[in-house]
Amino acid sequence: MQSGFWKAGHTPTLFAAFLYFDMSFMVWVLLGPLGVQVSDALGLSPAQKGFMVAVPVLSGALLRVGMGVLVDRIGPKMAGLIGQAVVLAALAAAWLLGIHSYGQVLLLAVFLGVAGASFAVALPLASRWYPPEHQGTALGIAGAGNSGTVFAALFAPSLAAAYGWQNVFGIALIPLGVAFVVYVLLAKDSPDAPPPKSFKEYLAVFREADAWWFMFFYGVTFGGFVGLSSSLTIYFNDQYGLSPVVAGYFTAACVFMGSMMRPLGGMLADRVGGIRALSIMYAVAAFFLVVVSFNLPSSWMALLIFACAMQALGMGNGAVFQLVPQRFRREIGVMTGLVGMSGGIGGFYLASSLGLSKQVTGTYQTGLLIFAALAVLALIGLTRVKTRWRTTWGAVGVSAARI
Repeated sequence: MQSGFWKAGHTPTLFAAFLYFDMSFMVWVLLGPLGVQVSDALGLSPAQKGFMVAVPVLSGALLRVGMGVLVDRIGPKMAGLIGQAVVLAALAAAWLLGIHSYGQVLLLAVFLGVAGASFAVALPLASRWYPPEHQGTALGIAGAGNSGTVFAALFAPSLAAAYGWQNVFGIALIPLGVAFVVYVLLAKDSPDAPPPKSFKEYLAVFREADAWWFMFFYGVTFGGFVGLSSSLTIYFNDQYGLSPVVAGYFTAACVFMGSMMRPLGGMLADRVGGIRALSIMYAVAAFFLVVVSFNLPSSWMALLIFACAMQALGMGNGAVFQLVPQRFRREIGVMTGLVGMSGGIGGFYLASSLGLSKQVTGTYQTGLLIFAALAVLALIGLTRVKTRWRTTWGAVGVSAARI
């Protein structure tokens, strides 16, 4: 860790942002690890299974924009409190009333998207406390809250086997409640918050080409991460016949590797520059996604390759958000929402396309290959903009951070 980092910002807020993000991501992808049991109980087709686990991702993506606007209007702490209250209420209703149809599980999926929108709160909450040279590290730590997907994959299938999948929604209220209390006590809005912007100013961001580039770049890195996090339990169960519990363990291992790489990706970007770090991650992720698409003969081989792909995608997430605050520091709230939305849309596409690929072709290969191609396109795009970025807003003397 760089010297002076812990003195540069507000550590209690950074921890509160991480824990809030962590528990929110745990429930955001909850339907993925429960997908096998839920689909068996409701009699879902492969395409319906893929859509079920993709809807929370899409809902979270779209809600991130609104949450980003809310952050700029009322501050990240209050926005986070509102979001957590909505998720707690939705899980309590699902637990007490029960889920009895495909339509009901999709309705719950929409509300779970509010947990995914925590991204647009936790990152500005942490970011506003830290100077440019520590943005990659700070946002990498806060963003490592996506490790909550590990807990979902690790514990949800076994808890469902022991107590029934519907009761998992009630059990999830316990860690969420703890995170809520910690957030109330420790989180604090930075005094360096930018003034609220008008609707016209929000729309102005769309006229910036760099905003679209960041949206695309994160759509690939985070989209790949969360799409696989939501889909791998179903994949390992369907492709290799693993039980839901064992498939959950395999998924947890992959997600853990990807989650732990996010802060390292941010720190690496601080040291060598976000563009260079991100370029390497796209190339590595594309390679391993192509390899795993060829229906590897062993589940353990698939686990190893998916883990490597997830590490690259996780590091890429950290690298993208080393760059975003340098280019859009005063618009970080709305940009976090927009970029986060694009990441969720990428995850929705991957999760739903894997289910559709399986139903139409009988394998997951097409879905994986198309996403690998998107990673290659992102690498090409990054190569096109890097010179302009390094000679304008990322030039020495303009930014204190390495671009």
